[in-house]
Amino acid sequence: MSIAQSLLQEFEAQAPITGKFLERLPEDKLTWKPHHKSMSAGQLAYHLAFVPGGVVRFVQNNPAQAPEFADFPQPASRQEILKTFLESIAAVRSLLPRFDDAAMKEIWRMVAGGREVLAQPRAAFLRDVMLSHWYQHRGQFSVYLRMLDVAVPASWGPSADEPPAFVEKAQSA
Repeated sequence: MSIAQSLLQEFEAQAPITGKFLERLPEDKLTWKPHHKSMSAGQLAYHLAFVPGGVVRFVQNNPAQAPEFADFPQPASRQEILKTFLESIAAVRSLLPRFDDAAMKEIWRMVAGGREVLAQPRAAFLRDVMLSHWYQHRGQFSVYLRMLDVAVPASWGPSADEPPAFVEKAQSA
């Protein structure tokens, strides 16, 4: 299995779980923040929706110009978030398989102000940001949902509200 296929396989397993989290954000809580330094619930959900596709598009260029990290859009609706998520999924499915192992092992660079700020194999960046960063923010979003008294979906294991999908499958068999 190629590096890209391996990352795609993991992404395909995790995307539906992330989708459950995004679907549960109450429409009337998009601007809610747990703290004044925090992103709003809508901004964090939009970030979760955008990250995988945004990252795989970002690594198409080498070097790539560092993005503005502090500018997270405030979505107007949950539907906007879910539409962004579907576009993100489509981008990953379309673009990720185009990288052969040589491209994944290539040193990928990010520049800011004309200076190199990051250099690492493209696969490592995709692992760190398209997936691990995504999971970190999904965990953060689970706390937002809990604070909003919304049932938190299971991810790898159970949440206090539901068992993971593999347990549900076993119980229905």
